[in-house]
Amino acid sequence: MSDVHAGDYTDIYTEPSNVDIHTLSNLGPLGPMAGVWRGSKGMDVKPKADGPHTQTYVERLELQPIDPQTNGPQLFYGLRYHQHVVKPGEVETYHDQLGYWLWEPATGTVIQTMTIPRGQTAMAVGKAAPNAKTFELVATRGLTTYGICSNPFLEEAFRTDEYRIKVSINADGTWSYDETTILMLGGRKEFKHTDKDTLIKIAEPTPNPLARPGGDR
Repeated sequence: MSDVHAGDYTDIYTEPSNVDIHTLSNLGPLGPMAGVWRGSKGMDVKPKADGPHTQTYVERLELQPIDPQTNGPQLFYGLRYHQHVVKPGEVETYHDQLGYWLWEPATGTVIQTMTIPRGQTAMAVGKAAPNAKTFELVATRGLTTYGICSNPFLEEAFRTDEYRIKVSINADGTWSYDETTILMLGGRKEFKHTDKDTLIKIAEPTPNPLARPGGDR
């Protein structure tokens, strides 16, 4: 996947002329994910000293459109997201994650960036049709594009070799994700850490700043 954007750009500076300010109309397969969501049937399987541990969880996931982004001729439309997870009936944060979902129409590329407050960040990539109902992204340790970066403790004790997420857009207006993170425990034992949930919309997205009334002045 590391060569997904490979190309010979003769002009690396000129921005595209066909930029539409209305991000919500240009998100391709990410369009159905825009909004505020709640999941109450999350399932997490994680490593513990005595073996795999299964934990249910409740989450709130907000995905709001951002203004179009360019790298010279490259054009992205995207969603800024915040995922907040707790155990059922508790208020203490179980998991918190920030990042972006990005869609590049010219190449049919989907990107997810993610940062968690335990000293880890990653970027995953995949290909999809604009109307795709399922798509899969992957990040791989050791790559300088679409890779994984961890703090020294996590790198030694719970090294992440691969992160993979499959998204499914459901006919009833919900959407689901199924994640598998390949960990190397203590540098010796492989463990498949999994998370999955189905999300129900609780609020519509807010248009990106440039697309709001007066935003294009």
